[in-house]
Amino acid sequence: MNGSRFLNSLIFKIIVAIVLGIVCSLFFPEWAGRVFATFNGLFSNFLGFFVPVLIFALIAPAIASLGQGAGKWLSVTAGIAYVSTIISGLIAYGVAEGLYPSLLGNESMIEAKDIDEGALAPFFSVEMDPPLGVMSALLLAFTVGIAMASMRTEVLFKGAEELREVTMKVIESFIIPLLPFYIFGVFLTMGMNGNLKLTLSQFAKVLILAVLMTWVILALQYLLAGLFAQRNPFTALKNMLPAYFTALGTSSSAATIPVTLECTRKNGVSQSVADFVVPLCATVHLSGSMQKIALFAFSIVCMTGVDMTAGMALGFIFLLGVMMIAAPGVPGGAIMAAVGLLQSQLGFDEGQVALMIAAYIAIDSFGTACNVTGDGAIALAVNRLAKGELRREKQPA
Repeated sequence: MNGSRFLNSLIFKIIVAIVLGIVCSLFFPEWAGRVFATFNGLFSNFLGFFVPVLIFALIAPAIASLGQGAGKWLSVTAGIAYVSTIISGLIAYGVAEGLYPSLLGNESMIEAKDIDEGALAPFFSVEMDPPLGVMSALLLAFTVGIAMASMRTEVLFKGAEELREVTMKVIESFIIPLLPFYIFGVFLTMGMNGNLKLTLSQFAKVLILAVLMTWVILALQYLLAGLFAQRNPFTALKNMLPAYFTALGTSSSAATIPVTLECTRKNGVSQSVADFVVPLCATVHLSGSMQKIALFAFSIVCMTGVDMTAGMALGFIFLLGVMMIAAPGVPGGAIMAAVGLLQSQLGFDEGQVALMIAAYIAIDSFGTACNVTGDGAIALAVNRLAKGELRREKQPA
């Protein structure tokens, strides 16, 4: 990523927003803090209104497109990608259960729940009731998407695709540009309320852990894929490094596809398999994103003292794996798709959601690089399955 591109990136804007929020919290007058508390309240309410729309508009056509002409290998590849994403989430849950009690200590960030109260209460608020609940939107998207796929309703499918484009336009042109101001307001408010130091000191450990765990996930993926495909996992992973570093620079799975294809073919994957698997996995394989979101979410659960059962955690992971499939190809798309679940399943408030967004985007490129590099492991597995079926078909009856 060159200098001018980095200066215009969302990651840079988020970093600036965090730094400015911390600095300004040291001298901003109360009325200025309340201005941003008001903005954050309005923006948060709009997100609550828009997220169910986003879920339906993105997931329904995604399911329909998977079903239209869905052959065996599409189902196999999508299934492997989903399982890989879920396993990543389960590992994150295991790590959180094992490490967070000692890593995060006995301190808490319970105070951060009330960042809009007291001296920095908003001047006013506007209620924005969502048209339907998050789970209702998810169920409706599944129902309509599966029906469109089975009935092959071209007109309705085209309309659903146009709705997805409109929704993505709202995300790209309205929500994403306002995110830095939202993040600035959150860190400003936390600083002025006196709970910023604790939050940052605790969450910094989680950021480092999340980066390390993306590397662990890649190592596991290639060990398993190498064992199944009878390839040296270390050589295969080494061949994928250009794709990894390209994704680090672009923070985009789609933009990295040409490099990912070249690296995948270098690992001995046939061109037909690579050309099919890599573009599909760029959309449906999100093990790195799952790892980050799960680790961040469970750290907040731990620090706020929420009593989260294993059932709650598993439900969150399995639903998140579905929702992220529809994540738009824009920076921070996966975390935006996860906002509804964070609020409905884990009870996160706007301050906690904003902290999740800031943390996710701050190391967004590492999650993307994990997603992209993991696509090569899935390609190895599918390539082995495809060769095995061809050999069976050639055998005489």
